[in-house]
Amino acid sequence: MQDQVYIGLAIILPLIGTIMIWMSGNRPNQREVVTIITAGLTFLCVLQLLPPVLAGEQPELRVSELLPGLELAFKIEPLGMMFALIASFLWIITSFYAIGYMRGHHEPNQTRFYMCFAVAISSALAIAFSGNMFTLFIAYEVLTLSTYPLVTHSQTDEARRAGRVYLGILMSTSIGLLMIGIIWTWAAAGTLDFTQGGILKGKIDDGLVIVLLFLYMYGIGKAALMPIHRWLPAAMVAPTPVSALLHAVAVVKAGVFTVLKVIIYIFGIDFLTDTGASVWLMYVAAVTIILASLVALTKDNLKARLAYSTVSQLAYIVLAGALATSHSLIGGAMHIAMHAFGKITLFFCAGAIMVASHKTEISQMRGLGWRMPFTFAAFLIGALSVIGLPPLGGSWSKWYIALGAADADQLIFIAVLMISSLLNIAYLIPVFARGFFGPREEEGAQMAGGHDGDHDGDHHPAGQDNHGVASTVPRKRIAEAPLFCVVPLWITALGCVALFVYADRLYDMLSPIVN
Repeated sequence: MQDQVYIGLAIILPLIGTIMIWMSGNRPNQREVVTIITAGLTFLCVLQLLPPVLAGEQPELRVSELLPGLELAFKIEPLGMMFALIASFLWIITSFYAIGYMRGHHEPNQTRFYMCFAVAISSALAIAFSGNMFTLFIAYEVLTLSTYPLVTHSQTDEARRAGRVYLGILMSTSIGLLMIGIIWTWAAAGTLDFTQGGILKGKIDDGLVIVLLFLYMYGIGKAALMPIHRWLPAAMVAPTPVSALLHAVAVVKAGVFTVLKVIIYIFGIDFLTDTGASVWLMYVAAVTIILASLVALTKDNLKARLAYSTVSQLAYIVLAGALATSHSLIGGAMHIAMHAFGKITLFFCAGAIMVASHKTEISQMRGLGWRMPFTFAAFLIGALSVIGLPPLGGSWSKWYIALGAADADQLIFIAVLMISSLLNIAYLIPVFARGFFGPREEEGAQMAGGHDGDHDGDHHPAGQDNHGVASTVPRKRIAEAPLFCVVPLWITALGCVALFVYADRLYDMLSPIVN
C-alpha cells in the first residue's frame, strides 16, 4: 500500500507544483522556491521505491480498467526505476540551472516555462512507471503536448516554425504508426501488459513481425531515427534548459526508453532473435549513428552540433535493442543514464557560454576557455563521457553494446561503434581545444583589428575604439556565467565520473530485465 502511495505522489506532485507555480507567477522568488521544493519532494518519492525494486519486487498501482485487458496501470521494473531516478534527479539540477539561465538571459514567460517543465516531468515519470502500452501511450502524448510551449517559448517566427515541425512529426508518427501498432498488438495478444519474455510469440505470423516492429520503431518518433529526426535539431531554438529537458531529462530518453520496453516486454528478446525481424533495424540505427555524426561535424552552432550528436547517440540505444542480446540490452539501458549526464553537461555548458559571452557559434569561441575555465573543463568531461573514454560512464555502456554485437555475431556494428567514437572526438574535442589552445581573446581581437568574434563593438581592447582610435575605455571582460549555471554543470560532470565508478551497481539493478 505504501508503494502505491509513492507511485501516485511521484506522478501527481509535479502537477500540484504546476498549480502552485502558476499562483506564484507574480513573485519570481517564490515561484522558483516552489519549483525546487516540488522537484526535491518528487525525487524523494521516487527514491522510496528503489529498495523494493532492488529486492526484486515490482510495485504497482492499478487506477482503472476501461475495457477487459485495457487498463490505466503502473508497474515499476528496473528499467523504469532507472529512468524515473534520472528524470526526477535531473529535474532538481535543471531547476537550479534554469534560475541562473532564465534570469541571466532575461527570458520572458518564465512562469509558463516552469509550469510546462513540471507537467513534462510528471508525464515522463508516468512513462517510466507505465504497466502497459496503453498507459505509456497516454503519457507519451501528454509529454509531447506539454513540451510544445517550451519549444516555442520565444514566440519568434523561427520558434513557431520549429514548433510546427516538432508537433507535426511527433504527433503524426505516434497517431499514424504507434497507435496502429498498439491496436494491432491488443487485437493479436488480447493484452498490452509489459510481460517478461514478451506477449506476441505465437500470436502473430513470423512474416508480419517486421511490419509490426516498423510501426513501433518509427511510431516512437522521440527516438529520432533518420529520416524522422528533424524535430530534434529544429527544437534547438528553445532556451538551453529546454534543450536539456529534450536531450537528457525527458523527451528523447522517453523515446529510447519506450523502444527498449517494447523490444523486451512486447516482442521479447527470444522472439525477435528467432524471427530475425530486427536485423533491418540494426542497419537503420547504424546509418543514423554515422550520418548524424557526419552532419554534426558540419555545424558551427554549438547547440545544433550537440543536437545531431544526440540523434547519433540515441541510435546507439536503438541498435542495442535491435541486437536483442543480454549484453546489448543492458548496455543500451545503461547508455540512457550515461548519455543523460554527459549530454546535459554539454548543453549546460553551451547555455552558460551564451549567458556569459552571448556566443553561440563555435568559431566565435577562440580563447574563451581562459575566461570560462570551469565551464570549458566541465565541457571536456561531458565530451569524453559521450565519446566513451574511461574513467567516465559512457565507456561502460558502449563496451556492453559492443559485447552485445559480438554475442549476436554482428561484428560490423563493433566497427560502426568505433568509427562513431572517432567522429565523436572530431566534433566535440575541437570545441574545448578552441577555447584553450587558440589565441586568447585579447590577442584574437588585436589580430582582427580590434573586434572579437561577436563584432558587436562591446568587447574591443582597452586603448582602441571601434574604429581603431585611441580610447581610455577599458575592454569588457568575459567571466563565468552566474553561479546557478556553473554549479549544476559541475554536478552533472561529476555524475559522469560517478557513473563510471558505480557502474556495477547500475548493471546489477538492470540485469533482471534480461533474465
